[in-house]
Amino acid sequence: MDILSLFIIVPVLTILALVFTKGLKQARITAMVGSLIQLGMAINLVFSYFKERAVNDSIMLFTKDMLWFKNFNIHYAIGVDGISVALLVLTSIIVLAGVFISWKMEDLPKEFFISLLVLSTGVYGFFISIDLFTMFVFYEIAVIPMYLLIGIWGSGPKEYSAMKLTLMLMGASALLLVGILGIYLNSNADGGALTFNILEIAKVHIPFAAQKIFFPLTFLGFAVLGAMFPFHTWSPDGHASAPTAVSMLHAGVLMKLGGYGIFRIAMYLLPLGAIEWSWFFIILAAIGVVYGAFGAIRQTDLKYINAYASVSHLSLVLFALLTLNKIAWNGAILQSLSHGLLTALFFALIGMIYGRTHTRDINKLGGLMKILPFIGAVYVITGLAYLGLPGFSGFVAEMNIFVGAFEHPDMFHRVLTILAVSSIVVTAVYILRLVGKIMMGPIIDEHHKDLPKATWYEKTGVLLLLIPIIGMGVAPIWLSDMIMASLQPFIKGVLKI
Repeated sequence: MDILSLFIIVPVLTILALVFTKGLKQARITAMVGSLIQLGMAINLVFSYFKERAVNDSIMLFTKDMLWFKNFNIHYAIGVDGISVALLVLTSIIVLAGVFISWKMEDLPKEFFISLLVLSTGVYGFFISIDLFTMFVFYEIAVIPMYLLIGIWGSGPKEYSAMKLTLMLMGASALLLVGILGIYLNSNADGGALTFNILEIAKVHIPFAAQKIFFPLTFLGFAVLGAMFPFHTWSPDGHASAPTAVSMLHAGVLMKLGGYGIFRIAMYLLPLGAIEWSWFFIILAAIGVVYGAFGAIRQTDLKYINAYASVSHLSLVLFALLTLNKIAWNGAILQSLSHGLLTALFFALIGMIYGRTHTRDINKLGGLMKILPFIGAVYVITGLAYLGLPGFSGFVAEMNIFVGAFEHPDMFHRVLTILAVSSIVVTAVYILRLVGKIMMGPIIDEHHKDLPKATWYEKTGVLLLLIPIIGMGVAPIWLSDMIMASLQPFIKGVLKI
């Protein structure tokens, strides 16, 4: 059995085991064990990757190719580079943390964990696929469970939020499918056979006329999932209505498919289209960076604050990719990882606060540091990391993005970079105001004085996310080097046309 297919098989086996469980205790233990195995596999993959990379300089490692559908030359083709390995580790951490945060889920727990693992299966499959059609199938597998997870286990206007999210992402999927088929139909431009294989298509010189048409379709298909302005409106509503673990996976993992797909497919396979359209989309991305920050500062609901902050930080990923600069690209991948951990941790803490106080309104919260010292301390640390304080993951990522973006000698890119940098100030304002108001301020509601402290499973879920946030900030070099090594094919294919 190849090492990558296990990322599909283990979640599926866990799902099958969950089908036969009875009661909450069996369901959560089964989900925990399956998620622990996935994390162990991801850590093992990191060591295996470095060992294999030392003797193998192929673009993708641990590749496997099996014919799936002969008529259209569709293959079950998988492989990983340093970027996808890092995202697999991110996914496994957030899935396990989500299981611990949902430890007390009492409403259809078996079905909840099954849906959560179906989503994670799609994400794993997407990150390891190197066949466009297979990748699209896993993309759909990852997106569809969100409707059930929000519509059944959500709160507030959950049906509206679930339907809005589904319709917008399905619309984006339609654009994406047209883009993928356009790439496929031009994959024989050099006289070869039609193929969905990313590595084979990257060797083909797709006509510029085709790239101009299919790049924006493919880009937008992924950018909607990446919450790009003005197609972001589904995201805050989805976050606000989703249960805690679903918000964690939604923002921490699922939305990463957008930036990864843009980089791996749209930009790598359609480099001339990327150069042609980058000026237009980078304007939208820069607007999204600032708009998301100002959107967050105007909110009073903790989830909406984090949701709009996510729009800002994910727009920063798209901004970095569209600069067409290798340093900024490195920052984009680091930002994807950092944002995944930070936003998942924020949503976990918000869920813990809401579960005790039954409110997310910042005007009704205060003095939580005195009442919930563990949750309060971690919330402050996470806030400082989110605004880019040195020593945490956010600083490393944003420094790479802004330094790389400002390397452009033209005034257009430098003005947009200054605009994006201004979001740091706005982020600091709403983070520090939030921390000061709900953590350091006076206790507003007397009923909050006797709130239960954080449990062992909540602390476990929180620490799973906090430790790598600090680790990335203190020792980023090994991760940055791994990503830069994997960027070489993109640098040759896009930057040196």
